[in-house]
Amino acid sequence: MKLNAGIITQKLAETKAFYLDHLGFGVTFENEFYLLLHTPGKQSELSFLLPHHPSQQPLFQQPFQGQGMYLTIEVDAVDEWYKKLKDKGLDMKIDLRDEPWGDRHFAIEDPNGIGIDIVTYSPSSQS
Repeated sequence: MKLNAGIITQKLAETKAFYLDHLGFGVTFENEFYLLLHTPGKQSELSFLLPHHPSQQPLFQQPFQGQGMYLTIEVDAVDEWYKKLKDKGLDMKIDLRDEPWGDRHFAIEDPNGIGIDIVTYSPSSQS
């Protein structure tokens, strides 16, 4: 089984630029109404779809409203990612911090209002 989360948004161009320029994603497929991105290493994918597109059924018509969703991206070196994204001028929604359960993370927001938690898990928090 493979999971691909999808977000319905008007902001395909801004979204593509954000994920490619800041997070190193690549384009798996795109056309005028659909964008499928993959993480570096192609382990995971994320898709974006224009709202109200005539090719889509009613279930896939309404745009995401910018609340109630987040993504977690696990990285090996969270401090390096934090510095890199901060140097690019990204607004940190949560500054780099250590949690009592052992995670070290920070958070940013994509053009659609989706919170992105970038984390390095400690060995004790993965069990």
